Amino acid sequence: MRTSRPITVTLGELQRSLDARLTSGAYSSASEVLRAALRALDREEAALDEILRERVREALEDPRPSLPAEDVFARLRAYHAERVKAESGDA
Repeated sequence: MRTSRPITVTLGELQRSLDARLTSGAYSSASEVLRAALRALDREEAALDEILRERVREALEDPRPSLPAEDVFARLRAYHAERVKAESGDA
């Protein structure tokens, strides 16, 4: 029994990339190219997840005291206001 089902995919500009891989002989079918692409995407997402997990772990283990959210947002608003002012040429 088949474990997958056929799908239709519209690639647009990416069609050239798929065709080049098939023409080069690196892949023998569009399905192989798409499976490889999905495996690469899975690896990329897993790597990003690991980076985020590490960043969260580092933040949770940071011995510095936490800052009140109101202070953080006040600083962000002031920073943003300064950036808008500088970009508008009123600096």
